[in-house]
Amino acid sequence: MFSLVRWLDVLDIAIISFILYRFLLLLLDTRAMQLMKGLFILGGIAAVAKVLQLSALSWLLSKLLGVVFIAIPIIFQPELRRLLEELGRGNLWQRRMAEERAEHLADEVTRALLYLQSQKIGALLVFQRGTGLRDIWRSAVRLNAEISQEEVVSIFWPNNPLHDGAAIFDKDRILAAASYLPLTEKSDLSRSFGTRHRAALGVTEISDAISLVVSEERGEISMAINGHISRGMKEPQIRKLLFSYFRGKKEKQSFFERVRLELLQQLSGENEHEDA
Repeated sequence: MFSLVRWLDVLDIAIISFILYRFLLLLLDTRAMQLMKGLFILGGIAAVAKVLQLSALSWLLSKLLGVVFIAIPIIFQPELRRLLEELGRGNLWQRRMAEERAEHLADEVTRALLYLQSQKIGALLVFQRGTGLRDIWRSAVRLNAEISQEEVVSIFWPNNPLHDGAAIFDKDRILAAASYLPLTEKSDLSRSFGTRHRAALGVTEISDAISLVVSEERGEISMAINGHISRGMKEPQIRKLLFSYFRGKKEKQSFFERVRLELLQQLSGENEHEDA
């Protein structure tokens, strides 16, 4: 049987497999992916019905699948247009690499938080978004370090000079540690919330940042955003939140904007040296 297989047949199968693989990558994180999952389930049920000779069910599913395939281009016209545009721009591989990078960073921070939680080591992580937090982290200990589980755990390890205060994240870097945040002014908070939780709330009241807190007393992880706090965060919730954060696209800056930011950083560094 193998003698009948030509090398062109192998090439043909490889090309089709590659096209299907690229097509499925384009469908990631779209509503069309959910539709594809539903079609696979219906196809499996139809195959089982045919094997078991369930005539009525087979007839119904065949009609249903026919209608669905006709309706796909109409229902998902915006998604299909966007997929074709991405294919034409050649951004597929860049997008996939960015998602793999986001998954890696989310996994590193999640594992660090879960370890700190298991050891009941207090921690406060602030993820900077659109609103800059330079006024807060400029007086902290500058790190500009790569994100890893070991780095995050070491920052908040007991008796480490950096464990007090918050660690400030900006996309794929840890900007600073031992940052002191403004406390929330809310007076109706539960007494179970300590200084870390009040600081986590405070920074989200003055910015669009996201805060994650590990309680050393209760051994739970809480999230603060937009002046609201949620307690008892579970691993899937944390991982999904962090993946969404790290996957976020950075806004493209013009040449003059980059120069302006570089000058501001240099001036800030010179002023700090003079103060020292």
